Amino acid sequence: MTHDLQHWIDEVFAPALRAGGRDELPLSASTGSGLELEPLYEPTQHPAPEGDEPLGRPGEFPFTRGPYPTMYRGRPWTMRQYSGFSTAEATNARFRFLLEKGQSGLSVAFDLPTQMGHDPDAELAQGEVGKVGVSIATLGDFETLFNGIPLDDVSVSMTINSTAPVLLAFMIAAGKRQGVSADKLRGTLQNDLLKEYIARGTYRFPPAPSLRLTTDVIAHCFEHLPRFNPISISGYHMREAGCTAPQELAFTLANGLQYVQCVVDRGLDVNKFAGRLSFFFNAHNDFFEEVGKFRAARRMWARLLRDRFGASRPEAMRLRFHTQTAGSTLTSQQPDVNVVRVTLQALAAVLGGTQSLHTNSRDEALGLPTESAALLALRTQQVIAEESGVTNAIDPLGGSPLVEALTDRLEAEAMELIAEVDARGGALGAVEKGFQQGEIHRAAYDHQKAVEAGTRRIVGVNCYAVDEERSPPILRVDDALATKRAEELSAWRAARDAAACEAALGGLAGAAVNDDENLMPLLVTAVEAGATVGEICRRLETVFGRYAPASLF
Repeated sequence: MTHDLQHWIDEVFAPALRAGGRDELPLSASTGSGLELEPLYEPTQHPAPEGDEPLGRPGEFPFTRGPYPTMYRGRPWTMRQYSGFSTAEATNARFRFLLEKGQSGLSVAFDLPTQMGHDPDAELAQGEVGKVGVSIATLGDFETLFNGIPLDDVSVSMTINSTAPVLLAFMIAAGKRQGVSADKLRGTLQNDLLKEYIARGTYRFPPAPSLRLTTDVIAHCFEHLPRFNPISISGYHMREAGCTAPQELAFTLANGLQYVQCVVDRGLDVNKFAGRLSFFFNAHNDFFEEVGKFRAARRMWARLLRDRFGASRPEAMRLRFHTQTAGSTLTSQQPDVNVVRVTLQALAAVLGGTQSLHTNSRDEALGLPTESAALLALRTQQVIAEESGVTNAIDPLGGSPLVEALTDRLEAEAMELIAEVDARGGALGAVEKGFQQGEIHRAAYDHQKAVEAGTRRIVGVNCYAVDEERSPPILRVDDALATKRAEELSAWRAARDAAACEAALGGLAGAAVNDDENLMPLLVTAVEAGATVGEICRRLETVFGRYAPASLF
């Protein structure tokens, strides 16, 4: 801070604040992540860090101002609403509805049994079939999910991790049956296992074999699915678990570095494959902090890829990301207010330069989104794109003293955390030591204490509450669905060639013993022979084992 600015704060700002009878207000404030903020920022207050040009132009290293030269002047972000519930038939109907209303890409939510590799008739699936996403167990289910939706025309994102290779095999096989070759498939597979151990918990196998599967997918897509993003390295779920913005940046990019290292160790050139890596961030409530976070992420990733792996092609250093508004900020109290929260979060993502966006529905703190709530969430994006004018200039907040200061500060805080991860052996070693998990737990605890103390104000929860509330209609999934899905699965098994299926599963298990063999072709063979998600995971488990986390408390 310059001497002149400090003098102004002491001699002008502070007396004026006191004269207004606001002695209880602090002279400084902080962001949602606890970064201290001065009352005023000026262009000369925060000089650029030493070294590289910190801003540059859009589409040029270090991509602070955007990954592409034209940004939204060329085309808007992809409006990709996350959807999935109950059966493949019901979700297919929701997909068609959203596409008819102007959605430009699909994003599939799977139920917990599918995410964790259990068939709907498994004991561990009881009570969860179709509840938080669509139930998919067979290639037939996947074909029903995309019935009438050409897989070469619509970009499809799948939020799936421990069973990501199986779901990708379904997509490849389903595309083949539609007459769509693998090289024409477009979309993104989350396939980010490290964050499952850190924050989310839908793991099946231990970290090391999970990394092997993740790497198999990336390598296979590099060779056979050139239009497909084989991984979406996700900070979203860590932020939902309670981490701060600097932690989201640091732990996400550290995971990305681990994945890049694994692929480089396979012998692939970083300049050739890194351009297909994508990221997934959270858009939280603190507006300017979030904008700075997205800008810092691009700059950090470009420098890290260049400095650690020798990347030189712009495409290899360009960070592209999907954003979802923060589900953890939605409240069951006064749910209509969630529309306001989501709008501000979505605007922060757009001003931060996102490539695709999901806006949460107002009723998601109560249950799965109803059709009307999902439509309103989509319309929120469309109003921002068509009516707000924010798409007319690239990085419109660039050069703002506050935004640039936050961008620099977030980068510095995140790089310190990345150094701590590196000191523990990289992302995998730090996960195995529980480092990221412990840091997030502490941040979440601090946040909850602030909410309970009233120093972190949440409208409708600890301030501006109302005595009586009327809940909107809630979408509920019938518990009878589990019985129906078990019957369908029994019929599927009876109709398939049992010998061919068993041979395919045996071949998969045999290949899993060999770390040098890519399992993706064998997974495609298995799903085409009729193997289910649960059968494939159980067979791989005989080789990889099942992960049992150690308690951090």
